[in-house]
Amino acid sequence: MPLFEYTGLNAAGKKVSGVAEGPGRKAVVQQLRSQGIFPTDLREESATPAKRAVSGLVSLRNKVPVVELAAATRQLATLLGAGLPLDEALGSVGSQLENAALSRALGRVREEVVQGEAFNVALSRHERIFPALYVNMVQVGENSGTLDQVLERLADFLEEQSRMKSRIRSAMAYPLLMAIIGSGVLLFLFAFVVPKVTRMLEDLGQALPWPTLALITASDLLSAYWWVLALLLALGLLWLRHYRRTDAGRRRLDQLALKLPLIGRLNLLTSTARLTRTLGTLLSSGVPLLKALDISKNLLENRVLRQAIEDTTVAVREGESLAEPLKRSGVFPPMVSQMAAVGERSGQMEEMLTRVADAYEHQVDMTITGMLSLLEPLMIVVMGGAVGFIVMAILLPIFQASQGMG
Repeated sequence: MPLFEYTGLNAAGKKVSGVAEGPGRKAVVQQLRSQGIFPTDLREESATPAKRAVSGLVSLRNKVPVVELAAATRQLATLLGAGLPLDEALGSVGSQLENAALSRALGRVREEVVQGEAFNVALSRHERIFPALYVNMVQVGENSGTLDQVLERLADFLEEQSRMKSRIRSAMAYPLLMAIIGSGVLLFLFAFVVPKVTRMLEDLGQALPWPTLALITASDLLSAYWWVLALLLALGLLWLRHYRRTDAGRRRLDQLALKLPLIGRLNLLTSTARLTRTLGTLLSSGVPLLKALDISKNLLENRVLRQAIEDTTVAVREGESLAEPLKRSGVFPPMVSQMAAVGERSGQMEEMLTRVADAYEHQVDMTITGMLSLLEPLMIVVMGGAVGFIVMAILLPIFQASQGMG
């Protein structure tokens, strides 16, 4: 939203100035008056590069964790279910929150609701905190008179998404930590320990075995040309970042992400679970299918899967069933189109999609558990092999020298 520089008088008649944010001049004037400030001059700030950069940093800082948004949504649903008016419920929840960005957003939403704005419209002005899925479900709840029930369902959805992300992050934390520590140990050995030992071995004045020669060569290269390796790594990462920003590059990388051994399967299962969970939640809240597909599409980070949903949306708009274009896309697991077909025949589409989400979330857990059971011993074998090779390369010439002396 645009920023406005204002100058005005407060309730005590003193001159004040500052910056306010709002969708337009009229809304900003009303916002300032509600704070006891009567503006005498109001000018929209120009979007200079420096201000855009500051705005971007503020946006990053204002991001709200899903688990905190879910907790606030559940509190709001509970208060509304107890019969509290919406503006009072918003004020009560906002005043209890520790997250400053969410508290400010709810405060501004409450101000607009008090001024007669629809709840969903007020939420839509804070899209970085309240996504399209949230806004559309709230709109359905307002229109149907079941806002407290819709917010309860929305809180369940957000909590499940948060639990799923947390499980994946927790599962990957240990292998990632082991890889970082192991790589650090090997780099330390090659950079500081091995050069001193190899100089001693070279002083023995005998032919060295090939493992020792390989170790000396690798250590010399790392010591002398580490900056070349670092530069090549940085250039590679920069190229990959640039390539990912192109449409063709992003699509090829997303295709690769679905075809990688083990990781590709996990990516597909995670995205499918997120898609079906979102679709089921939206449909059960009364959001039309086409709108639900459009919202769910934006939650998919993989371009290949997103394109499949876009094609499905076009086909459904032209009169096809949901199951047929999903099956024709060939990217989603067969169960998705099969259960969608069952849901269409039985009139229980949202229930079938929720069951699919439950099944694939369970498979995600099973896949992660299976990957960890393979990854942990594999990392131990790789690290043990690397350390064993270094030890062997150091000890072999010592054994040869002792045998020669014998």
